[in-house]
Formats: sequence, structure tokens, C-alpha cells
Amino acid sequence: MPERLCTIQPKTNGTAVVTIPGGRNSSARNLLEALKRQTTALSANRDIKGFIITGSGSGFCCCPTERSASFQDAAALSGFGQQVMFSLEKIGKPCIAAIEGECSGLGLELALACDFIVASGNASFGFPGIASGLIPFCGGSQRLARLVGKSQAKEMIYSGDLMPAGEAHRIGLINHLYPDGEAVARAEELLAHICTRSPNAIRIGGEIVNAGYDIDLHTACMLERDAFALCFSSFDQREGMQAFLDKRPPLFKGE
Repeated sequence: MPERLCTIQPKTNGTAVVTIPGGRNSSARNLLEALKRQTTALSANRDIKGFIITGSGSGFCCCPTERSASFQDAAALSGFGQQVMFSLEKIGKPCIAAIEGECSGLGLELALACDFIVASGNASFGFPGIASGLIPFCGGSQRLARLVGKSQAKEMIYSGDLMPAGEAHRIGLINHLYPDGEAVARAEELLAHICTRSPNAIRIGGEIVNAGYDIDLHTACMLERDAFALCFSSFDQREGMQAFLDKRPPLFKGE
């Protein structure tokens, strides 16, 4: 069944680790269906404040794209994949992609839809589909260009070559570079720290960054102004201020 392609492991600190296949045996359609199911489950689970997406095996979600589809089937697959990635972006909880090994094709598209990426030194990144006459199809070309710039994105897509983790870190594709084998553990530490902050403010802050990224600065700043004011109607803001005055850790509720 598709949902078995992804597993969720809840942690005691309110976070979770989502593990997806690292090999090339799963179809893109089945994996996307599994991701949709798990994204819905993560969004509905109030006990999970944030999550990590990582791979099992030798790579991160390197499953192949169907190569014999008709025009209509290919368009439907792309539309569905883009819908899944937008759903992941809008979940409202911090999401970190933790990469060990190869992260290519659909795997890189998935990582780009997370809030940010961390990786070990043995990781590599790319869109090798060009060798089969294909390009990214879940929004990866657009997210990559917005993250690293048009010319760098074009080179990665045109060449199909895998980029080493060190170079990916240099150009800003990944936030943190860790020693081999430590990406997940270090991502868990980072996520645990982030999840001590206000879930309400994290959700609003993420929405404002996403909404303002592709519009003019003046309009984006007005969105930030209104969102900032909205924070003052929340329990979390009042609790955070009181905790500061009381010199104690805040007890946020995400409200």
C-alpha cells in the first residue's frame, strides 16, 4: 500500500521523524500518494510540533519518474506532485530535510519544499532527469531558482550532474553541513530547539516569508505589519511576555 512507503516515528519531545525509501524501487506516483497521506496526518496531529524528513538506505528518495506516460498522464502526475509539495509547505509546522547520500530528482524536489535542508558531507544533490529528456515536475525548478538563483538552477538542471554537499552548502542550497552520518541526529537537536519557541509565531512567520517572497517589498512589509499585530492577540505572545518578566521558560500552547 502507498502509505507504507513513508513511516512516522513520533519522539517524546513533540517532534517526529518521517522516513521515506532511499532506493529506486518505488514509483513517483506511489511515493507522492504516501507523502500526501502522511502530510495530512502530521497536520492533524496536535502532539507533533515539528518534523524531520529523511531517507532510508543509501540515498534520499531517489525513485525514478515514470518515463512511458502519455502527455495527459504526465500532466496529471506533475499537477498532483505540485499539490503535495504545496501541502507540505503549508502544514504550518517546522520541517527539516536531513540528507545522507544522494538526493536527486523527486528527492530534491521534496527537500526543497521543506523549510530548509541540512546534510552530511557524503550527500549530493541534482536533477539527473535531463539524461532521459526530463525536467523537474513537482515545482523543483522554481523552488531551486528562488533558493540559489536562476543561473545556478539552470546549470544544475541542464547538466544533470550531482553537486557535492560542500558546494551545495556554499551556494546556499543547504543550511548546515555536518560530518558523515550525523545529519539526522543534528537535525533532531536543531528541531528540538526550534520547537521550544511559539508554534503560533513559527506558523505565522513561515507564512509571511512564503507569501512575501515573490511580491514587492512594500506590500510584503505591510503583510508583516499585520501579521506582527496579529501575534498580540495570541496566548503565546502573552505567555512569552509574562515568562520573560517572571524569568522562567515559557509554556507555549500554539494558540
